[in-house]
Amino acid sequence: MEKILKWQQGLEKTRSGILGRISRVFKGKEQISDSLIEDIEEILIESDVGVETTQYIIESLKQLIPEQSGRIEDKVRILLKKEILEIIRGTQNSATPEQLVKPYVILVVGVNGTGKTTTIGKMAHIFRRENKKVLLAGADTFRAAAGEQLEAWGKRIGVDVVKQSIGADPASVAYDALDAALARGVDILIVDTAGRLHTKINLMEELKKIKRVLSKRLELAPHEVLLVLDATTGQNGLSQAKIFTQDIGVTGIVLTKLDGTARGGIIVSIIQTLGIPVKWVGMGEKLDDLVPFDPEAFVEGMLGEK
Repeated sequence: MEKILKWQQGLEKTRSGILGRISRVFKGKEQISDSLIEDIEEILIESDVGVETTQYIIESLKQLIPEQSGRIEDKVRILLKKEILEIIRGTQNSATPEQLVKPYVILVVGVNGTGKTTTIGKMAHIFRRENKKVLLAGADTFRAAAGEQLEAWGKRIGVDVVKQSIGADPASVAYDALDAALARGVDILIVDTAGRLHTKINLMEELKKIKRVLSKRLELAPHEVLLVLDATTGQNGLSQAKIFTQDIGVTGIVLTKLDGTARGGIIVSIIQTLGIPVKWVGMGEKLDDLVPFDPEAFVEGMLGEK
């Protein structure tokens, strides 16, 4: 119950937008109609569920609604929950790494301003609570503030940080950090990278180089490539995910600032369009406000009772 409450709080803006509008369009209506279906379609699209995903959901609703009994608004809400849950369940797996290899290497990427470094600090905190030995790598050598921020997180949660001077080769930092992780018996190595626009070819090539260098030092590394997206950017986040996935092979999404937007439907759009699991969701500023993605809690938080 506490978990559901957290998700309901984090998705308050999204839930109010979707359910509030559904209640208004169904007011005084007892039968489903083409115009009502169009209204639902519009609500989902404007909540950033995405056009293709919305059309898929709407087609399913058209087939299922006649088979249901009860108040039409309740029927639609229950069916929406069922269809969305079905979409997102298929790709999901645990956010916590299975310790099949040591160190388990996580490469964290994304554009400027999404909250990558903060996310890394919070992830490291969670892994530390699970008694994992964690090491952080500051491969963002373009901004002095990035290394300082990562070091501040390291001190706060009791985790070592490997970094070099500004302007150093990011791939070299990543290699040295993996070397250190192997020597120290680290369980999880998390590599921070410079925020970059997904349209900048040279910066994307730098990420590819980091991946190559890591894999030369340890077979199959990095084991995860997590893309951090800002939920408030909506469909632009989907565009970023497409390019990053195409260029460097994203294996999971971290969605930050979910509590600050009514566009929580972007989660459904990303999963349906790209088949990439959402691993973590940020719903606030506190250490414990980064949580593993939970399909059931997400759907209940987005479409549960107001």
